[in-house]
Amino acid sequence: MRRFLIWSGLAVVIGLVLAVSGYLAYDHFYARFQPVTIARNQGEIQRLLDEASWVSPGGGDQPLYIIGYRGSASTHAYEAEEAEKLRAGGADVRVLMFARSDREGATQSTPAERATIAELWLNRDWNLYRRWTDTPGAGWKAEGIAPADGNLARTAVVDASRQFVARLDTLMRDAGVKPTWPLVIWRDREGFLKACACADRRSWAFIRDDLDAPDTIAVEAAPVGPTAPVTPVPETQGLPYPDLPATPPATTPTAPQPSQAAPAPTGQASGSSAQRPTSRLETNRPRPPRAQTRPTTPPPPEPEDTQFY
Repeated sequence: MRRFLIWSGLAVVIGLVLAVSGYLAYDHFYARFQPVTIARNQGEIQRLLDEASWVSPGGGDQPLYIIGYRGSASTHAYEAEEAEKLRAGGADVRVLMFARSDREGATQSTPAERATIAELWLNRDWNLYRRWTDTPGAGWKAEGIAPADGNLARTAVVDASRQFVARLDTLMRDAGVKPTWPLVIWRDREGFLKACACADRRSWAFIRDDLDAPDTIAVEAAPVGPTAPVTPVPETQGLPYPDLPATPPATTPTAPQPSQAAPAPTGQASGSSAQRPTSRLETNRPRPPRAQTRPTTPPPPEPEDTQFY
């Protein structure tokens, strides 16, 4: 009996450990990436979204708000990779950009960013937003845009974007959502307001599933114009071998006969050899080196025979 109780208690402990581990794994790998259905402050949140100055190229009839700031890499990646998929699912993607407030005396936005935020909130120019996001942050100079610094009206617009985010952050935390950027807000098929702190890519698929948006967008091929008919190229044959004149047989030079050429005296040229034309073969044939002649000394006279008597 005692052994049975021990094993029973051990099984209960193991079961509790497995249950807690499974719940924590489910929450860590799946549940925390799911969107949150907002049950509190829905009216005030919707009013804030309606009064804010968002930009959109148009599209479907289901509003979806993407809220973030220019320096957020996850906001830029989400808008670049998911916006077209959401539009294909019938969503009207509306982008809300804000300028971050200063923190502990440190400025978290640039003058060009503040000027662009003021221009977007005043005129809601989608083309300006596309130029801004397509340009690297350091390369954007806000050329042709009135600066917000030193302008009371435009500075008030920049402050309005910060107040909007501060109030939205309070309402979201009260509804159980800790805002991280981008913050995506939309209504599902039943009309319930939902929010997703979509800094992690693993949460993006839940929004597509909720809106029946495709996971991929087929890239349409560029239209191909009519092509000219291809004329067949005739087979080329080898060129005929050219007719060359017959090569004359090589003539071998004959040695001169002794009766025809007499040796000329040293230092003089005979008249016949001077007048005889030189053939091409004789001209081209290398001449043997001329032997150098040394002056010969006459042999000493033989001594006369002397007789001694």
